Amino acid sequence: MKIFIIFAVLIIGFIIFYLYEAYSFDRYIKNSKSSYDMKIIIDKNAPVLSSNQVEINAPIDVVWNKLTYIKDWTSWQKDVTKTIVYGNIAEETNFDWKANGLSFSSKIHTCVPKKYFGWTGKTFGAYAIHNWNFESDGNKTTVKVEECLRGILPKLFKNYFQDNLDKSIVKNLNELKIASEQDYKALPSN
Repeated sequence: MKIFIIFAVLIIGFIIFYLYEAYSFDRYIKNSKSSYDMKIIIDKNAPVLSSNQVEINAPIDVVWNKLTYIKDWTSWQKDVTKTIVYGNIAEETNFDWKANGLSFSSKIHTCVPKKYFGWTGKTFGAYAIHNWNFESDGNKTTVKVEECLRGILPKLFKNYFQDNLDKSIVKNLNELKIASEQDYKALPSN
């Protein structure tokens, strides 16, 4: 009987913690102060934060189109197996996607063509803010990305999530670079 009570208390504690983290993320999104570039900024107090950048040998139009055409993510991101976009690519558009066996529900919060692109995302036990920044120098584009993770799982398994996010961001940037440069080389004018 004692084991049952201890187990029940642990389950109830987990549920309360899970619900608190969901509420906390939603409150952060609603109260997030917009910066000049992003409507929702990265939560610098999140347990998991990562950022990186890459220089791509392709014009900004090509790179922007590759990243923001979400329906095509499965063709160039190895981990993404499904995408569904509910409308045009614009602020407030929702989209669902699947990567590494996990399903995500996301919403675009910032869409400033060829400048800024960002979304929030939710999956079981984890919540994300993902922000992209684009800078052009002729036929070269620098892409900077930041992401933060909150929720019960990133809090409990911080090191695991940090390692995976760092690797994932590098992989996504490299895949975007390869796909964008291939698209640029395939253009008739090149």
